[in-house]
Amino acid sequence: MRTAHVLATLVTSSLLSLALAAPAQAASTIDYVALGDSYSSGVGAPGQSGSCMRSNTSYAAQWASRNDPASFQFLACGGAVTDDIVNTQAPAMRSGADLVSITIGGNDAGFAPTVITCLTSTDSACAAKVNEGKAYVANTLPGKLDAAYQAIRAKAPEARVVVLGYPLLFGTSSLICEMSIAKRRSLNSGAEVLDAMIKQRAEAAGFVYSDVRDEFSGHGACTSRPYINGLTIIPPQNSYHPNSSGYTNGYLPAFSGSAA
Repeated sequence: MRTAHVLATLVTSSLLSLALAAPAQAASTIDYVALGDSYSSGVGAPGQSGSCMRSNTSYAAQWASRNDPASFQFLACGGAVTDDIVNTQAPAMRSGADLVSITIGGNDAGFAPTVITCLTSTDSACAAKVNEGKAYVANTLPGKLDAAYQAIRAKAPEARVVVLGYPLLFGTSSLICEMSIAKRRSLNSGAEVLDAMIKQRAEAAGFVYSDVRDEFSGHGACTSRPYINGLTIIPPQNSYHPNSSGYTNGYLPAFSGSAA
C-alpha cells in the first residue's frame, strides 16, 4: 500500500511539473479588419443588425470568434461599392492591420438591378442586362477595383489582404426554380466574368485571391442543399445571398485557407 502511495505521488508530481513547464498558449497578435459589401457583412444569414446589416454568422465574424484576434474591426456594409471602400471603409481602418478580408465589385456591376430584371423579364432581356454588367466589368470596374485596393494598401501597408470572389448563384439542373435555366445560366456567366476580373486586379495589387466557387459548387439556389437563398420576401435583402450554411461551409473555409 505504501509503495502504491509513493508511486501515485510521483506520477501526480510529474504531471504537475509537466503542466507547469508547458508554455502558455500565446495570445493572438493579429489585428483583423473585414471590409466589403453584403457578402462580407452577412446579409442572408440570421441576426443582421444596423444599417449595414452585419451578422455574427458572416464568415468574418465567425473567423474572429474562432481565432480570437487581438482586434477585430467589422467595417463591411451591405450595399457597399468600391467608392465606399475608398471614401469610408479604408479611412476608418486602424493603422497596423495584419489581416484584411474583402468582397467588393458586385454592386458596382449592378447585382441588384440585374437580378430584378431577370426575375421580372424575358430570357433575352435578362441576358441583355447581364451583358451590360459584363461590359462594365471589362471597361470600368478595373479602375474602380484598383483604387479600392490602393486605399487599403495605403492604410495597411504590411497586411495580408484576402480578396474573396462571388459564388455562382444558381444550380442549373433542376426545373423547379423561380428563374428559367436560361436566366440562371446568364447570371452564372456574369459571375464568372466578374470573378475573373476581381482575381486579375487583386493579384496585380499583390493581394491574395480566394475563389469560393469550389466551396459553393452544387449548392447554389434551386439545388437540394443550397448555400444561397432563393427569392426571399421577408426580409427581401436576403434574396440571392449566402445563407448560414453558405457563410459557414462556403466563405469561412475559403477565407480560413487563405488567411495564414
